[in-house]
Amino acid sequence: MPFSSRRWALPVLFRLYRNKKECEKRGQPYRKKTDLGREMVDLAVGWLTARKVDVVADSAYCNDTLMGGLKGATVIGAIRPDAVLTAAPTKAEQKKTGRRRVRGKLLPKPEHIFEDARKPWQTMKATLYGRTTTVHYKTIVAQWYRGAGIQVGRVVIVRVDEGKLRMRVFFCADAEREVDDILLTYSWRWSLEVCFKDLKQLLGFADSSARKQEAVERMAPFVGYAYTMLVLWFADGIWCTPLAAPPIRPWYPHRKHASFADILRAAQRVIHSADVLDPARDSDNLHHLRDDLRNLRTSAESRAA
Repeated sequence: MPFSSRRWALPVLFRLYRNKKECEKRGQPYRKKTDLGREMVDLAVGWLTARKVDVVADSAYCNDTLMGGLKGATVIGAIRPDAVLTAAPTKAEQKKTGRRRVRGKLLPKPEHIFEDARKPWQTMKATLYGRTTTVHYKTIVAQWYRGAGIQVGRVVIVRVDEGKLRMRVFFCADAEREVDDILLTYSWRWSLEVCFKDLKQLLGFADSSARKQEAVERMAPFVGYAYTMLVLWFADGIWCTPLAAPPIRPWYPHRKHASFADILRAAQRVIHSADVLDPARDSDNLHHLRDDLRNLRTSAESRAA
């Protein structure tokens, strides 16, 4: 986004999850979160046939439900340190009769590779989560049959020197991807957490008192699309107009980029003059606002030029 240095996650698809107990109570079929997630991934990949698509998932979603048979996208996700890895089968390992082997010899688990002093640590500089740091890692090319089937991918074991975890293990379904690209792409998943925080704290995403089926099904998409539309509206020139001017904060002189709170503040400044709750009004006043905003943006762009 032109007004921010970080990545932004914009909600575009939604599915309603209900636990087993609720489904049994209402006589409805139960669907796992991963099934619903895969359904949305297939839809998104179908829209973006001309683009390169990366699907980034944490350990709860990085599994065979998400990765099995997925075409048109590359999955990058976190996996368990005790994941079972195998090499791709060689021609010499194939039997002359019977079923062909789909897995090769057993390889050490990531946690064993982590402890193996015979395999030295590699280092590199990487900018992750907004700061440049030295990454210590080990990597191998292997099959993760339980999650990705026979597909050969790249496994990256990262040493963690701070916190309770000793290591993080990542799997990329594309064995040709470089380690720095894998780690950078996975780090962008943090934008999802920021999005959820903004939705809950600033748009009341988790505070709905809806009870009827229609209200429950519409609430999350409405709030999510409102978030997406506000961010895109702000990026479409509003960010460089007086509407986006942040309040003066003497204790915050180092601030350089806009947050969603700033986007919401700019929208409130615009909507303030539109009496959308007056029954005598119709959408005409919103059309006038649109024209006023277009003129304001054009004048701001002219001054910048």
